[in-house]
Amino acid sequence: MSSHHLVNGSYVFRNPKKIRFTQLSEIEAVNYLENEDLETAASVKKILCEAPLESVVQVSGTVISRPPGQENAKMPTGEIEIKVKTAELLNSCKKLPFEIKDFVKKTEALRLQYRYLDLRSFQMQYNLRLRSQVVMKMREYLCNLHGFVDIETPTLFKRTPGGAKEFLVPSREPGKFYSLPQSPQQFKQLLMVGGLDRYFQVARCYRDEGSRPDRQPEFTQIDIEMSFVDQTGIQSLIEGLLQYSWPSDKDPLVVPFPSMTFAEALATYGTDKPDTRFGMKIVDISNVFKHTEVRFLQDALSKPQGAVKAMCVREGANYLKKKDIESIRKFAADHFKEEVLPVFLKNKENWNSPVAKFILEKQRLELIRLMEIQEDDVVLLTAGEHKKACSLLGKLRLACADILEMNGMVLRDPALFSFLWVVDFPLFLPKEDNPLELESAHHPFTAPHPGDIHLLYTEPEKVRSQHYDLVLNGSEIGGGSIRIHDAELQHYILATLLKEDVKLLSHLLQALDYGAPPHGGIALGLDRLMCLITGAASIRDVIAFPKSFRGHDLMSNAPDSVSSQELKPYHIQVSWPADSEAERSSLNHSHHPES
Repeated sequence: MSSHHLVNGSYVFRNPKKIRFTQLSEIEAVNYLENEDLETAASVKKILCEAPLESVVQVSGTVISRPPGQENAKMPTGEIEIKVKTAELLNSCKKLPFEIKDFVKKTEALRLQYRYLDLRSFQMQYNLRLRSQVVMKMREYLCNLHGFVDIETPTLFKRTPGGAKEFLVPSREPGKFYSLPQSPQQFKQLLMVGGLDRYFQVARCYRDEGSRPDRQPEFTQIDIEMSFVDQTGIQSLIEGLLQYSWPSDKDPLVVPFPSMTFAEALATYGTDKPDTRFGMKIVDISNVFKHTEVRFLQDALSKPQGAVKAMCVREGANYLKKKDIESIRKFAADHFKEEVLPVFLKNKENWNSPVAKFILEKQRLELIRLMEIQEDDVVLLTAGEHKKACSLLGKLRLACADILEMNGMVLRDPALFSFLWVVDFPLFLPKEDNPLELESAHHPFTAPHPGDIHLLYTEPEKVRSQHYDLVLNGSEIGGGSIRIHDAELQHYILATLLKEDVKLLSHLLQALDYGAPPHGGIALGLDRLMCLITGAASIRDVIAFPKSFRGHDLMSNAPDSVSSQELKPYHIQVSWPADSEAERSSLNHSHHPES
C-alpha cells in the first residue's frame, strides 16, 4: 500500500487506481502489530497517534479482511483493514483555522481565505467531482454522438459594443488595450463562416459588473454554435445534452421541456425567468373592475396599457402576519411607486384595506370564481401600467413564497428540477437613460423573427427576436439565438437602429459578406447549472477558486497594487484621489481579508 492522508479522522489511502478510506484507531494499530517487534510497534503507534489531524502519513503493510462482525457497510473499504508494518510522518499539519467538517459553521470569507483547506470538505469534493463528471458527459455527447468540434478561442480580444462591461488589458503600444471577452460570440460566428459547422467550447468568460449577488467576474459557459439550424433544433440538442449528462443520483429528466413566450411569462409570473414549481400566478382582473367606483383603480384603467392585476396567496391569512403585509406594501411603494392592497374575499378580516369595502357582491363572486379563491386565501391587488404591475407582483410572488416557507409551508421542492424555454423576446428595448433610443434585448447579432422583419423599418420596438432562454427553477441557466447572417441587415441594425460604431465590428461584417451560412447557438452557464443541481447555497460553492462578493481573491489578495516601474512599459499612470493616499500606502504594505 502506498501513502494515505488523514481526512476528518479517516486515513485516505491513495494508489494509482483508487482512493480508499479506512479508520485506523490506536487499538487496531497495536492489534496489527501484535506479532511484530514490540519496539517497532511502539514507534508506529507513536507516529500514528501523535500525528495531528490532516497530516500526511505513509504506511506499509498488508491488506487483510476485517474480523467477522466488524465490517462497515457504510465505507467503500469497510470489509478490509491494514495490518501495519511501518509508518512515516511525511508532513505534519499545523493548527487549522477551522475544522474540516461540513457541519462546522465558518464564514465564507474564512473559507475563501483558506480555500485549499475548504476544498477538503466532503461537500466541496462532491460538488467539484460531480461538475467534472457532468462536463465529461457533455463532451461525449457533443463530440462523439453529434460531431461537434471543441475549439479554443482567444482570451485577448478587442472592445465590442453593447452588452456587459469588459475588463481591459493594457498592451505595450501606447494607448492601446486588449479586452477580455464577455463571451466567444463573434469568434463562434466566424467559425461558422469558416466552415466548422458544429462548434463547442467549455469557455472562460469575463464581465466587469462589480458587486452583484451570485455573479463572478470570471465564469464558465458551455458555448455552442451550429450552421443550418433553427430554434427547434437548438432546443432539441440542449434537451438531449442535459438528459445525457444528468447525474445518475437525480431523477431522470423528461423531455421535451415546456415552452412559454416572453409575453406570457411576464403576464403570468411577472418575470422572464419564472419558477414554475409553484402556483400563485398573476391574473388580469381589469374586466371585473371596469365599472368600479374606486378612484385608484379608475385612474389606472384610464391610462394606456393600464390594468388591474391580482395574485392569490394560498392560506395567506394563516401564514402572512400583519407586519409581512406592511413590509410588502412598503416594498411596492419604495421600489415601484405602486400601491398593493391585501383583500380577503371569503374571510371577514381585511387588515385596513381601503378597497375592500368598495368591492360589490357581484365583483366579489366573480373574483372568487376567476381566481379559485378558498377560505383563508389572501388576494394581493395592484393597478398600473401592465408591465410594471406584473413585475411588481412577480417580485412579491417570490417574497411571499419565502415567507410561507419560513413558516412551514412547502412550496418549492428542492428535489424537483423544473425546466422551461422562454421564447419570442423583443428584439429591442428602450434605453433606461434615454427611452427614445433602442438597445439590444439580447445582443446585436440576434436575428429578428421572420414574421416581424417588415417592422424593422417602421416600428422596430415591436419586433420579436429569435432569442430563447432556458430557465431552471427560476434561474436563467442558458440563452441563445438564431444569428443575423446577412451583412446588410446586420449593418442596418448596428448603424441605424442601435447607433453603434460599425468600425468596431468591421471584421464580422466583412466575414458575413463572404458566404456566411445561416447559424445559431446557445451558451449554458455551467456554474449556475451546477449550483442548482447540487443544491449549493452559492455558485462559489461549485467553483474551485472563486472570487468574493466584491470580486476579490481573499487567498492571494488579488487584485493587487503594481509599482509605477512595472506600469511604465504599458504607458500607464495611476491617478490616486487626494483622499486615498493613506489607502494607497496601506495597499502597498498590507492586506486585509474581507469580513
